[in-house]
Amino acid sequence: MQGLLLVQDPDEAAVLTLALQRVGLTISRSVNFDGAIDTIPRKPVDLIVFAIEAGIPGASSLARVRRLRGQTAVPLVMIVDLISEGEHIALLDAGADLVVIRPFSTRLLMAQLRILVRRAKGVPLFTIPTMSMGTVTLDPGTRAVQLGDAPPKRLTHLEFRLLYTLMINAEHVVPTERLVEHIWGYDGEGDRDLVRGLVRRLRAKIEPDSRHPRYILTESGIGYVFTCPLDI
Repeated sequence: MQGLLLVQDPDEAAVLTLALQRVGLTISRSVNFDGAIDTIPRKPVDLIVFAIEAGIPGASSLARVRRLRGQTAVPLVMIVDLISEGEHIALLDAGADLVVIRPFSTRLLMAQLRILVRRAKGVPLFTIPTMSMGTVTLDPGTRAVQLGDAPPKRLTHLEFRLLYTLMINAEHVVPTERLVEHIWGYDGEGDRDLVRGLVRRLRAKIEPDSRHPRYILTESGIGYVFTCPLDI
């Protein structure tokens, strides 16, 4: 399994690298947040540890968590300096799975990481059967979608989870909050922008004209529905 470590301080990087390796992860480390996040769709990871630098405003930390969640649903661990209870809760609500306060116990952190790694393994996609509805075929084994006789298109983990959730609820509107819970694994209240961006990226891959979607329709103020028009 692959872990991504986002950390600036070299001493802290050494400690966190050892902890991640001890729980069975191969580590890639970066000090460039923007560059690392941009690579996730092409090089998926199984867990992310993000050590926030001292002096970074809480609003910036929240924005970074939300940006991470826009790219991936894998377990996310935040390493932070002492923060208020409200700030701690805000990070969890934004999508962090674990918030660790400095100074921290490496032994305890490793125990917590082992739990997240077990969760990250989840159910192998190849155990989920291929789904076909109308001209749309979703293959979990290859994480690809095919429309009719067109070549299959690979989906990111988030795109796959979105399409899978919509297809198993075909012709029924799935509320935005429920989509966030199924895709990212946490309470989805207030995260409509995350879903909207993900829907936009998925439509670009499966819709003949993403400006006039035929498969993934929006129910304004409620959520989204997958449908298979009979004339396609």
